[in-house]
Amino acid sequence: MALICILDDRVTNRNIFAKLAASIEPGVTVKTYGNPLEALAAMAEETPDLVVTDFKMPELDGAEFTRRFRQLKGCEDVPVVVLTVYEERSFRLSALEAGATDFLQSPVDHHEFLTRARNLLKMRRQQMLIAGRALSLEDELRTSERSREQAMRDSSERLAQVIDTLPAMISASDRSGRCIFVNAYQASMKGVEPASLLGRTANEIFGPEHGGRSAALDRLIMESGVPLPSFEEEIVDHAGERRYFLTTKAPLRGVEGPVVAVLTTSLDITDRKNAEGHLRHLAHHDILTDLPNRALLHERVRHEIAHARRAERKFALHLFDLDRFKGINDVLGHHVGDRLLRAVSDRLRATVRETDTVARLGGDEFAILQANVGSAEDTMELAKRVRETLAEPFRFDGEDIATSASIGIAMFPDDGFDFDELLKNADLAMYRAKADGRDGARSFAADMDVSVRALTVLESDLRRALARSEFILHYQPQVSLANGRIVGAEALIRWRRENGDLIAPGEFLPRAEESGLIVPINEWVLREACAQAASWPRAGLPPLRIAVNLSGVQFRKVDIQQVVLDALEESGLDPNRLELELTETILLQDTGSVVAQLRALQERGVTFSIDDFGTGYSSLAYVKNFPVDRLKIDRSFIDNLKNDVNDAAIVRAIVNLGHSLDLDVIAEGVETAAQVAHLRGEGCDEVQGFYFGRPMSSTDFVDLVRRETLLVRTA
Repeated sequence: MALICILDDRVTNRNIFAKLAASIEPGVTVKTYGNPLEALAAMAEETPDLVVTDFKMPELDGAEFTRRFRQLKGCEDVPVVVLTVYEERSFRLSALEAGATDFLQSPVDHHEFLTRARNLLKMRRQQMLIAGRALSLEDELRTSERSREQAMRDSSERLAQVIDTLPAMISASDRSGRCIFVNAYQASMKGVEPASLLGRTANEIFGPEHGGRSAALDRLIMESGVPLPSFEEEIVDHAGERRYFLTTKAPLRGVEGPVVAVLTTSLDITDRKNAEGHLRHLAHHDILTDLPNRALLHERVRHEIAHARRAERKFALHLFDLDRFKGINDVLGHHVGDRLLRAVSDRLRATVRETDTVARLGGDEFAILQANVGSAEDTMELAKRVRETLAEPFRFDGEDIATSASIGIAMFPDDGFDFDELLKNADLAMYRAKADGRDGARSFAADMDVSVRALTVLESDLRRALARSEFILHYQPQVSLANGRIVGAEALIRWRRENGDLIAPGEFLPRAEESGLIVPINEWVLREACAQAASWPRAGLPPLRIAVNLSGVQFRKVDIQQVVLDALEESGLDPNRLELELTETILLQDTGSVVAQLRALQERGVTFSIDDFGTGYSSLAYVKNFPVDRLKIDRSFIDNLKNDVNDAAIVRAIVNLGHSLDLDVIAEGVETAAQVAHLRGEGCDEVQGFYFGRPMSSTDFVDLVRRETLLVRTA
């Protein structure tokens, strides 16, 4: 059974590495020590098969511990792995010169630790196997009745057979540098028989570069008589494949004691090196797209900064994400979103130069490091190429998917002197590009920081407004064209700030959507509107309908069905008097989930209308697939009813469509008697707009309904 000893003055590290070591193979025994002197005392009594030690410890550092450990009986060849957080080469050299077998940089990758430890245990067993076989042969020599000459011949043959079975290159060279022994594994690396390598120099076997280095090390051992610490080297086999070995060189002494040859043992660690390379690639690349990730981008920006300073040149960092990507994920599924990200990555690779770097930072966010930029025009030219390459629709399973990018650009050294500052300023520029209407590019400007701070302040104010109950509701009448009576009202939010200013929804709702605050705000609107509507009959009003807008964010964040039912139960409002207005962003989401929630509410009596009908590209599909009771004609078609025959035709078509499907039709934005007359002539059922009343407080709305029954006026 293998014994692995862990030495670290920190108990957390001891526990972690002990657990890892125990998983290397069945039956392994792990012992841990927090003090190097205690560890040395224990190891003097029981020789371990592998030692893992920290470099920085009290009393002895890793190098001195290794040096004393090597002096213990039987510990000369035990593998020692030294761990340290220090990157300086001197720490590594001091550990290796003291006799360390291997060296790992902390924090240590667990997979790499297991791979290296497993290989070192394997090498230890091979060393012990050779030593055991040698002892066995020695015992046979003592007890054999055969002649000493025959015994020596037999033992040599058996030892050679044992060495030939080992998966390691083993050879010996004499003082003249010629090979006097080579095992079968090393001969197979060269594609020849072992006998053909005997008498040849290292240069003849491995070539001038590798062979010359090996011969120089052999001469050093001949002169000093001291073995060399293990080192890694790369060798090309007879098939041209590069392989990696962990090599040790030790002196072989004659009967009188002088060094007569050098023994070289090389353990094949190609699999370990390949695993290390794979781990390094994973650590620096995005798994989905195989693009460099944030860590590798950071590293390349640092290198580019160094080059730019030496050459007095500039470079740019482009930051962007895909417009409307969240909607694509929600509607078509994450598997389509992943395909889109991979396709976008392929196009970006083909758009930039070899000297540039395309990176994926996470989600749908990408960055491009544009090297050696001459002017701001160069950056805008690249941004233009990126937007053009993304403008061509992506086609998956017969369906076209369109996307675009909002790009922010920061230049070194104009807009920042390090990675974090450049990334922050590129992000500010990207935010400005989005605010300008998306699918655009903006270079960083100093005043952008001010505008973003203003948005941050606005978000903070919205949170306080919600906590301080600064929001209020206004109600706009909805009138039946059949009898001129008010049949309902739409609840519209306003923000009365602490200083008394009344803020329109267009100034704060977009930010609330982006930050997610729209969810608690809209829940408050729903509860407040239901409570007000429930109180109207007690004030002598007829059972009027109340219309409340929903947000697409609510369907993604909360159980909208339960939210509505809770509001109805809390207020006591009859569900038949509640109408929920749906927008295209809601209907674009996961159809099955949304429809199920809407149908469940409709069965309770809640009605639904499609807001801004006629402006969405798939409005007819909504009418077909969703439980809709009413269509709401967008105000853009009402403004020019008299002068634009196209708008008039659209209004007529919507009214006819609604009635053919047994749906009511309401027009919003009605401001003139002429519009009222036109809509009545087309058969529109209800209207809403300034002509009948601006949004007003609940008290004013109650007074209006009490005071008069409206008659439809004509121009």
